[in-house]
Amino acid sequence: MVVIRLSRGGSKARPFFNIVVADKRDRRDGRFIERIGFYNPLAKGAAESLRVAHDRLNHWTGVGAQCSPTVVRLVKQAAKAAA
Repeated sequence: MVVIRLSRGGSKARPFFNIVVADKRDRRDGRFIERIGFYNPLAKGAAESLRVAHDRLNHWTGVGAQCSPTVVRLVKQAAKAAA
């Protein structure tokens, strides 16, 4: 099954997450199919904390990919902020 989930990057105590499309059997930070955005929980000021390519997200969910609960929450948060 294909999932849309977060892949952790960044250094110790400074997390940075990529939003990726990956096979469920692959490791969290391992191989992925496509990177569709990022989430920076420590963004301050004018720095962008969340970016999602909604066209690619819609494409992957349209062909059967499942979003993780965290990605669903972040996408809703981004939609609320845009409105």
